[in-house]
Amino acid sequence: MLQYRDKRARTAPVLANRELSVFSSVWTMAREWGYTNKENQVKGIRKIKEKPRDFYADAAVWNAVYAKACEELKDAMDLAYLTGQRPADVLKMRFTDIRDGSLEVEQNKTKKKLRILLEGDGIRTVLGKVIDRIKARKRKVVGFSLVSTSKGVGLGSKPLRVQFQRARAAAAKAAFELGEVDLAKRILIFQFRDIRPEAASELPLEHASKLLGHTQQQITQRVYRPVGEIVKPTK
Repeated sequence: MLQYRDKRARTAPVLANRELSVFSSVWTMAREWGYTNKENQVKGIRKIKEKPRDFYADAAVWNAVYAKACEELKDAMDLAYLTGQRPADVLKMRFTDIRDGSLEVEQNKTKKKLRILLEGDGIRTVLGKVIDRIKARKRKVVGFSLVSTSKGVGLGSKPLRVQFQRARAAAAKAAFELGEVDLAKRILIFQFRDIRPEAASELPLEHASKLLGHTQQQITQRVYRPVGEIVKPTK
């Protein structure tokens, strides 16, 4: 196992850690079911230290990709940014999750439940306005998913990835043609998963931690705040 970890660490350190966790779970189940009485082979093997992704999609990058996105991708990007949720949780959002002026979310990873307000003091939030926009769009078939195609079919993770890659490539190409090489390079680095830390970076830490569903603010600060805190000068 140690040799396996070291070999995988050279090309995919994060996956190496995930695979060690899977091996550990499988071995534990095998012991419970009586297939072996040997000690867990992963026990005592240190995992590789993971470095949080350090990329922030600024307005120039966001706007460039958003401008090349189709309607359903724009919906997904808006919902991901305004709710601060993971891609999988965004794609499973449904109209039936809207209750009492809130969008109810149950996170796949942690099972954490959130109620994200669609209005406050009688005024519609930007998230509420985005959902109103989605509702108002004419479709051949009206589906249940907030993120769906013109035919009313809910967008899956693979189609989302393909559409995002297309929009990103088109945005980078346009930037290159305008001579904005640095912007084009940053666009190509941008991934859909970067939207969640972008949302967290633009909110006060306590608010961001609650929106992301974290029990500890340290997690939000360490993993989901790729840019520094905004502070005032002495004068």
